[in-house]
Amino acid sequence: MALRNALRGLFVVKSDRLSIHLLRGIFASNIAFALDFGLLVILTEVVRLHYLISNVIGFMSGTTLLYVLSIYWVFSRRTIQSRQLEYWVFILIGAVGVGLNEALIWTFTEKVHLYYLYSKIIAGCMVFFWNFLSRRYLLFR
Repeated sequence: MALRNALRGLFVVKSDRLSIHLLRGIFASNIAFALDFGLLVILTEVVRLHYLISNVIGFMSGTTLLYVLSIYWVFSRRTIQSRQLEYWVFILIGAVGVGLNEALIWTFTEKVHLYYLYSKIIAGCMVFFWNFLSRRYLLFR
């Protein structure tokens, strides 16, 4: 029963606690990252787009999915009442994130000579903290 209540608190009940937001944010970000990463691979390997172009498309698709998860599940409060304005601020934060992501992927791939998918994983972990903290404090306080 205690485990059930703990899981319910983590996954179902609205919360204002940073720890719950962080855990849900990590979970939601991993779902969005799966979409992002999948599109990167498909667009690069199958469609034959350059990996940096594929990365932008994947990143923005993942960001849109993450927005939906954020407003309905991760965060319980919203700072901006206009969903359209809120979405554009969310995207603007994501645009900074995609710039960081692109720079990190390029650096790890071209300068450190890592495989681009390894670079993507490292960059994704690093950029997560920028995106999560910026969105929490600017949009979902």
